[in-house]
Amino acid sequence: MVIARKVDTDRLPSTVARPAARLGLSYIWVAYIAFGLAAIAGMVQGMVRGGIMELPSWTNYYQILTAHGVLMALIFTTFFIVGFLLTGVARTTGGSLHKTALGWGWAGWILMVVGTLMAVVTILMNEASVLYTFYAPLKASPFFYIGAALLVVGSWFAGFAVFASYRKWKKENPGKISPLFVFMSVTTFVMWIIATLPVAVEVIFQLIPWSLGISPTINIMLSRTLFWFFGHPLVYFWLMPAYIAWYVCVPRIIGGHVFSDSLSRLAFILLLLFSIPVGFHHQLMEPGISAGWKMIHVTLTLIVVIPSLMTAFSMFAIFETTGRKKGGTGLFGWLKKLPWTDVRFFAPFVGMLFFIPGGAGGIINASNQINAVVHNTIWVTGHFHITVGAAVALTFFGVSFWLIPVLTGRTLTRTANRMGMVQTVFWAVGMFLMSFAMHTMGLSGAPRRTDYTTYMDHPTALGWMDYQRVMAFGGGLLFVAAILLILILVYLTFYAPKGYTEYPIGETEKEQQVPRLLERWPVWIGLVAFLIVMAYGYPIMEQIHHQAPGSPPFKTW
Repeated sequence: MVIARKVDTDRLPSTVARPAARLGLSYIWVAYIAFGLAAIAGMVQGMVRGGIMELPSWTNYYQILTAHGVLMALIFTTFFIVGFLLTGVARTTGGSLHKTALGWGWAGWILMVVGTLMAVVTILMNEASVLYTFYAPLKASPFFYIGAALLVVGSWFAGFAVFASYRKWKKENPGKISPLFVFMSVTTFVMWIIATLPVAVEVIFQLIPWSLGISPTINIMLSRTLFWFFGHPLVYFWLMPAYIAWYVCVPRIIGGHVFSDSLSRLAFILLLLFSIPVGFHHQLMEPGISAGWKMIHVTLTLIVVIPSLMTAFSMFAIFETTGRKKGGTGLFGWLKKLPWTDVRFFAPFVGMLFFIPGGAGGIINASNQINAVVHNTIWVTGHFHITVGAAVALTFFGVSFWLIPVLTGRTLTRTANRMGMVQTVFWAVGMFLMSFAMHTMGLSGAPRRTDYTTYMDHPTALGWMDYQRVMAFGGGLLFVAAILLILILVYLTFYAPKGYTEYPIGETEKEQQVPRLLERWPVWIGLVAFLIVMAYGYPIMEQIHHQAPGSPPFKTW
């Protein structure tokens, strides 16, 4: 055991040094530029799918759909996560990043920006309308795949910056347990780097040679397996930074304490172990993978529920203990004592509420029999939006309302806070309406990834029309909320009053014993490798040695 001492946050630097702040802000504003463009594409997509507008002749639905997915799900999230984690690591390791970490961080930013520009340009040229999953045999421009590879490699460099800061802190503090924020950031990037290795292999050794004409055909089964090796951990790459904000930052914002240092770390170790070897649950309806291997992945997927339930327990324990210390009495009197008018708490809390039905939907998607009902329907899109588009996005918004003032040396004014509350409500209502319509249509068979159509006025399809208009209305509210968010963040970056804003890092109420085993990285990385080999080794060997005939490239737009 090692003692996790109560951290006196008043003696730590509560801001981030200028070099690290400049680096973090550079990542975050690229993220929100991508978010703004994705919001426009999403609004247009929703209006077209709802039958409210038609696209001009110079573009098409799948080009817009690809732009929305790539910009929102890959670029916005990755840039924001890197900026948030780098600044949090700087804050909790002394207030700054040392020269090596800054070098890795800026190298990562350059590679990610170049990769983003390459991918976005090919999408705008209508040379990459393959959606964010870029499934073969649809073929994009090779520059799209090269851009995707640069985005991934750049994110690795950012991870190396976190690892370098962690290593330096451990050398300067021998025998001590690392700060909770740093531990969680390291865990997130360990998971991310392991999970992105297969998609890097897919892009570099399959998609780029195939798109250049060097390889005439592609092994589709193998390419999809490598993608979903990465595709489901991608969800946890989005969620784990949101969990960091919930575990570490929200307690400080509401005037409470971290519930349990050990439980928080254990939850992240479990996420590391069980978020990677689960990709076949996205391929339950595909041939070429035996039912036995699919069952193993489904089992490991359902185990991921455990750290999520641990997180829910921890957060509501924090809320109740904090509310009762502030005078809350009775069964639910503590709820009244929480800072409901503070957008830094309100936005992440609404995101937590969305994650409850999102998690329940995830269990449905991962269940072999039930998944057959909703597979490839717009139900899946609705599930995706209330997990990433609500739980994760609302948390990122709440973080932004205090993080940008920290990095710019400004303050969150009362007016900006009120506008943030309005923005949160608009986003939550819009997401609820849109995802409710998507789930309902999915249960009645409405497919995903389709343009507006009545299927020659088929009665079943006509029954979807009202829900598609509700979906479009929800998308309109989301677009309004997105515009409002960008305006607030521009204000906080350039126009808000100069002043002090604390980087909120929670502390435990008293000293706690933390098992040293939780920071023995060779043990956990070795277990991850074992689970990966067990879950993927034989199926991938089979797909390589007994592959079906390869496919030539197709361009359907």
